[in-house]
Amino acid sequence: MQFIAKQPYIKVVREVKVLEQKDTEEQRYMYLYEDKIVTKYREFPLENVMDISYRLTGEKGMLYLHTLKGVFAYIITSSPEQFIAAFKERTYRTTHRN
Repeated sequence: MQFIAKQPYIKVVREVKVLEQKDTEEQRYMYLYEDKIVTKYREFPLENVMDISYRLTGEKGMLYLHTLKGVFAYIITSSPEQFIAAFKERTYRTTHRN
């Protein structure tokens, strides 16, 4: 299945050893498909996603997936406007059928 839109996000991975703590940023992607949104470890059926919002502050920001199971936040470094527009177009078409 081909994805409709793709949004990069960052995951901060923290590794704690006996005498040190190391934070590493991993570049990951969120994919919008016809019926779901997929991240590296999660899958959200579109019928469970109520909205997507974001806030950019400087170079980084947060993307929020508002779902029936709570709000999931992702760190972003670029505008997600195209991803959100594709999501809204897809969900509008499925909720406003003729």
